[in-house]
Amino acid sequence: MMRLTWDRVLTALILLVIAGFGAWLISIEIESSPLQARLFSRFSGEMSYATAPGPAAEPRFAGDGPYDQRLGYSDLPQVIDTLQAENFVIESQARMSDALRSFVDYGGFPIFPEKAQAGLSIQDRDGRSIYFALHPEQVFRSFDAIPPLIVNTLLYVENRELLSATSVTHNPAIEWDRFAFASANIVVDKVISTGHRFGGSTLATQIEKFRHSPEGRTGSVTEKLRQIASASMRAYAQGPDTSSFRRQVVIDYLNSTPLSARAGFGEVIGLGDGLWAWYGTDFNQAVSALGQTPRSEAEHYQRARIYKQVLSLLLAQRRPSYYLLQGRDELGTLTDSHLRVLADAGIISLDLRDRALATDLVFRHDPPAPAEFSFIDRKAINAIRAHLLSVFGKSTFYDLDRLDVRAESTLDMPTQRRVIAMLRRIGDPKEVAGLGLTGERLLEPDSAGNVNYSVTIYERREYGNFMRVQADNLERPLDLNEGGKLDLGSTAKLRTLVSYLEIIAQLHDRYAHLPARELAEVAEDGADPLTQWSVDYLVHAGDRNLQSMMDAAMLRRYSANPGEAFFTGRGLHTFVNFDKTHNGRIMTVAEAMRYSVNLVFIRMMRDIVRFHLADGPTAPAEILGSPSHPARKEYLERFADEEGSLFLSRFFRRYRGLTPDDALSLLASRSRPVAHRLAVVFRSVRPRASVAEFSQFLRARLPNADLSAADLEHLYVTYGPDRFSLQDRGYIARVHPLELWLVAHLQKDPASSRAAVLAASVDQRQEVYGWLFKSKVQRAANTRIRIMLEEDAFEKIHDSWERLGYPFPTLVPSYATSIGTSADRPAALAELMGILVNEGLRLPTVRIDRVHLAEGTPYETHMGFSVDRVERVLPPELTRTVRRALSDVVENGTARRLAGTYRDAKGAVIPVGGKTGTGDELADSGNPKEREVSRSAAFVFYLGDRFFGVITAHVPGQFTRRYNFTSALPVQVLKVLAPALQPLINDTPEREQGDVLAAGFSR
Repeated sequence: MMRLTWDRVLTALILLVIAGFGAWLISIEIESSPLQARLFSRFSGEMSYATAPGPAAEPRFAGDGPYDQRLGYSDLPQVIDTLQAENFVIESQARMSDALRSFVDYGGFPIFPEKAQAGLSIQDRDGRSIYFALHPEQVFRSFDAIPPLIVNTLLYVENRELLSATSVTHNPAIEWDRFAFASANIVVDKVISTGHRFGGSTLATQIEKFRHSPEGRTGSVTEKLRQIASASMRAYAQGPDTSSFRRQVVIDYLNSTPLSARAGFGEVIGLGDGLWAWYGTDFNQAVSALGQTPRSEAEHYQRARIYKQVLSLLLAQRRPSYYLLQGRDELGTLTDSHLRVLADAGIISLDLRDRALATDLVFRHDPPAPAEFSFIDRKAINAIRAHLLSVFGKSTFYDLDRLDVRAESTLDMPTQRRVIAMLRRIGDPKEVAGLGLTGERLLEPDSAGNVNYSVTIYERREYGNFMRVQADNLERPLDLNEGGKLDLGSTAKLRTLVSYLEIIAQLHDRYAHLPARELAEVAEDGADPLTQWSVDYLVHAGDRNLQSMMDAAMLRRYSANPGEAFFTGRGLHTFVNFDKTHNGRIMTVAEAMRYSVNLVFIRMMRDIVRFHLADGPTAPAEILGSPSHPARKEYLERFADEEGSLFLSRFFRRYRGLTPDDALSLLASRSRPVAHRLAVVFRSVRPRASVAEFSQFLRARLPNADLSAADLEHLYVTYGPDRFSLQDRGYIARVHPLELWLVAHLQKDPASSRAAVLAASVDQRQEVYGWLFKSKVQRAANTRIRIMLEEDAFEKIHDSWERLGYPFPTLVPSYATSIGTSADRPAALAELMGILVNEGLRLPTVRIDRVHLAEGTPYETHMGFSVDRVERVLPPELTRTVRRALSDVVENGTARRLAGTYRDAKGAVIPVGGKTGTGDELADSGNPKEREVSRSAAFVFYLGDRFFGVITAHVPGQFTRRYNFTSALPVQVLKVLAPALQPLINDTPEREQGDVLAAGFSR
C-alpha cells in the first residue's frame, strides 16, 4: 500500500490546480472565444479585395454552391469569355488580397458581405433604370425590422446561444455542446447504425451550407469543417466583436433559407417569399401581425394563423421539398408539437399556442399570379434580355433575372416612350384621320385597330450601330422586327440593286487596268450582258474610276414591258408592274429604283443570274450543247434527287398519321376505279398479300365489275411489282410512282419520319427519273439542267446577300426574288442599311455597351464594348451610289410624302433616303385557289448621316382582306413620328463622331 506523504499530496494538489486552470481556460474559450477572436480576426482582417483597371492577373471565382449558381458567380469565367468573343473587353476587375486568395485556394468560401437580394438590372443610354428584377422579393432590411417573436422562435428552434452569449467575442459558428453531441452521434451511428442523426450546425454554418456547399448539402466531415472555418472567418471579418455579425446571421438566415420551389413561382428563397408563395400571406401584413399586440379577436386569430405559418416554414427548412410538397400533414403535426414545446419554454404564450393549435395550415392552391405588364412596353427590353440569355448560357428569363448583373443598354428610353405613345395613337381609329393615315394606299377610317407596327432606329457611332429605339404595338411576345419571316415586297429591290452594282464593281476590279486592245478581246468572249456592258464602258470611258462606272451603271436601260414570259423558278412565269403607266417603257436603273418598277428588276435579276452562270468553270452552252458532257449526268442526278424530294415531302404530308389501311384506301381513291390500275396500286403497296386479300380489295372497290376468280388471279400475277418498273407502275396506275413507293414504305413503318423517308428513297428517286438520262430526251433534259444551273446561280446570289445580313439559309431560285418572293426580316434590312450608311463597313449592332458583373463582390468585373477593327464588305463608291438612289426615292419617288419632314436643330432639311416595299404572304389552304394570309409593308431608311432604321406595318391573315394599304403607310408613319424622333436626331453625340472610315480597316 502506497504511503501518503506531504510531497505526494502537494504534487496532487498542484496537478489539480493545473487541470482546473486548464478546464477554466477551455470554459472561457468555449464561452467567450478570446483565442479564436484574436486568431480569426487577424487572419480575416487581411482578407480584402479591390477593383482596379484592366483584367486581374490571378482572378478567383466562386464554386458551385446554390447561391453562387443562382447569382451567376459560378459561371463568370465562361460569361467573360463569351463577352470577349462578342467584342467586349475587361475595363476593370476585382483583385483579391493574398490572404483571401490563399484562403479560397485552400477550400474556404470567399469572405465578403453577401447580398440578401440581387437580380438583373438594365439601364438606358443615360443610366436610367428601365428594368429591375430583385430576388427574393421580400426581405427584412434590418434586425430591428424583424418581430422579436420570430427571432426568439428561430433561436430556440435552431441556435439558442447565438444572441445570448455573454461575451462580445463569442464565435457564432459553433456551439460546443451541440457539436460534441453531434460528433458523438456520428461515431455511434458508425458503430451501431440507428438511422437517426442530429446536427450540430449553427445558423452561421447553415447559411454557409445552403449558400456555398455543393447542392446546399454537408456531404462529409471535411465539408462541415469548411463551413465552420468560413463562418468563423466571416464572423470576425470586422474585428473581434461579433455582436453585429450575430444579429446579421439572423437577418441572413430568414432572408435566404431555401424553401423548395413551386410551379408558377420558381425557387422560393427566404421567409418573406415563402409566406407569399406557400400560404398567400403578404409579408408586410405578417410583420405587422407578429410585431404588434392584437386589439381584437380578428387580430388574435390572424396573429395565431400567421405565426403558425412562420413556424412551419422554419421547421420545413430541414426537408423543404418533402414537407412543403408531399409531406404537408407531417409538417402540420411537427408544427403543432413545436407549438407546445415553445409554450412550455415560455417563448410563446399559452393563448397563442392554443389559438395556433386550433388553426390549420392552409396552403394556397394556385401559384401567385405574375405581375401584369405590357408586352409593348417590354418589347425592346425583352430583346436585350434575349441577347443576354445567350451570353450567360441561360435558357429562360427566370434564370437570367436572378443573376447579379447590371447591363447598360444603348436604348434611348425617352424616345422609346414617345414612339410607343405615338404607336398607340396610330392604333386608335379616332386618331388615324388626324394623323394623315387614311386615304388611298393607306387606311380606311375604321380599320386602324388590327395593324401591327414595328419601328427600329439605330445610331451610327464610332464602333457600332447603336440601337436607340425598338418598338411595336403588338401586345404579344412576338417581335416583328427580329422574329418573323415577312414578305416585304419591293424592299428586295434594294438587295438586288446592291448585287447588280457589286457585279459592276467586281468587273471593274477585273478589267479596269487592261488596255483597250485586251478589253476588245474580252468583249468578244463576253457571254453575259453585264460583262459585255462593263467591258464596252471601259473601252470608251474617258474616266475609268469606279465611281464614274457606278454612275454609268445606274443609267443603263431596261424594258418595263410585262408582256414577256420568263422561264425561271422551274417554270414559265409572267410579271406585272404596280403602276401600269410604266408598262412598255424603257427606263434607267435609277428611274426604276425611284418608282419601284417590277419588270426592270426582273430583267436585272436575269442579268445577275446570267453573270453567275457565265462566271462558272464551264459555260452553260457547252453543257447544254453536248449530250456526252460529263457534267450533264451530275446535274440530272441532282435534279432527280431534288424534284423527287419535293414530291415525297408533299406526299408525306398527305399520308402522315394514317393507318396502313387508311393510307391504302386514300391512294386507291386517287387512281381511277379500273381493275388493272387498282391491281397495280394494291400489288405495289402490299406485294406479299395473298390472292384472297387482293380479290377482296378489288371486289370492294369494283362492286359492279364482273370479275371471276380466274380474272382476279390473272390480274394478281400480271401486275405484280416484279413485272414492271416503279416508273411504269406509276404510269399504269396514273399516280406518281414515288407516291406508290411512299405508301408501300409506310405500310411497314407508319411512324416513319420525313427524314427517314428521304433517306430510304435515294435509289427510288433516281430510278423514277431514269428516263431523263436517255439521249432521245435531250430537250427535256436540257430544261432540267437549266433549272439546276439557275439554282447554282442563286446559291451565289444568296452568298452575296447573306454577307450583307440576309437572315435565311436559302433564296427562292426565281427572278421573282428581286421583288420579294424570298421574304426578309426588318432587322436584316436595317443591317444592310447600316452597311450603306457606314460607307460599306460592317459595324456590329450594339444593344448593350457595358456589362457589370457581381458588383461589390470579390468577383466584380466591368466589361465594355469595343471594336478596333471592322470588316469592309462593299466599296464606298457603291454605297454612295445606292444612297443617292435612296434619296431620290424620297425626293421624287414612292416615298416623296416624306420629303422635307426632318430638320436639324438649325432648321435645315436633313437628307433622308429609303426603299419601300409591300407584300402579301400566301398559304395553301387546301382549296384550288390560294388565299391571302397576311399583308406587310415596309420602309427601310436613313435619316442624315447618323440614323437609320426600318418601319413595318403588318396585318395577320384573318383581317387581311379589309386592307389595301401599301408601303405608303410605313412612310407616313415615319412622317408622323417626326416629333417623337426629332429630339433624338438633334441631340449632340456624347463623344465626337470618330472617323470609322479611317485607313486600317480590312477590306
